[in-house]
Amino acid sequence: MTQPATAATGFGARLADRTRPLRFYSITPPRESTPREDLSRVGRLTVERLAPLGLDALILYDIQDECDRTQEARPFPYLATVDAGHFRDEHLADWDRPVVVYRSVGKYEPATLKSWLAEQDPDQVATVLVGASSRHTPVRTTLNEALSLWRDAGGAPPMGGVTIPERHAQRADEHERMLRKQESGCSFFVTQVIYDLTAAKDLVSDYAYACRERGIEPAPLVFTLSVCGSLKTLEFLQWLGVHVPRWLQNQLVHSQDPLADSYEQCARMASELAAFCRQLDVPFGFNVESVSVRRIEIEESVRLAAYIGEILAD
Repeated sequence: MTQPATAATGFGARLADRTRPLRFYSITPPRESTPREDLSRVGRLTVERLAPLGLDALILYDIQDECDRTQEARPFPYLATVDAGHFRDEHLADWDRPVVVYRSVGKYEPATLKSWLAEQDPDQVATVLVGASSRHTPVRTTLNEALSLWRDAGGAPPMGGVTIPERHAQRADEHERMLRKQESGCSFFVTQVIYDLTAAKDLVSDYAYACRERGIEPAPLVFTLSVCGSLKTLEFLQWLGVHVPRWLQNQLVHSQDPLADSYEQCARMASELAAFCRQLDVPFGFNVESVSVRRIEIEESVRLAAYIGEILAD
């Protein structure tokens, strides 16, 4: 059952309402080689599929080739995609809710990024500025330069930050990164896809208590969930740096229906994280994505987004 659509709310006002969890769904724009008529069709299908969910925002990723981040071979080839901002402007005209546009800032000249920031309506567009995947990656604009450009634009559009629970499990300092990003202007955070519930809860806990010690309000923390319907999808999740616990890897590898099993795991994580964040008084939300282009996995991800809407409304 899908959620009834609610009236669209400006993004800043929605962030300020800490009483209701945020609900996002994220997509990657089509490949650059996609014919224009197909781009328009993808836009229409996206709106038709997601409009009934009553989401707070749609996330548009801006992917980059991360082959220099790891020595492991990429399971799927990197294919350049249509610019996320252009896809929103030209092919999502019927989407009447805010959009969070990711910007891999190293791909853009400073003047291009500055112009784009200045043109956005802060009620309708937010952004997440993402740095290079490796210090060896050549860039046109560094993340620090991009932050300066954002401040020069008057701190608009609203800016979010990426946070990675797996990194916290390894270094135990991700909450400090979040606090520094918050000081720099981030007003919300979106995690990488999570399957390690303990790492996510550790991050929430450390962040909550660090905010209390400093006397500051925690920013909304949005957890990204993604179903996994095949061993190839599992391999890709792990290549992206997602930690899938060994017991769950075994379950998915030996399952007759890994898509159903991963759905159940995501649903359980959503319920437990919601309860945990409420216990610690940390504003939170969920972002659902499909890392696969298989229709069955996309449809299951939409079903998961609808289910999360239902449990959060209870």
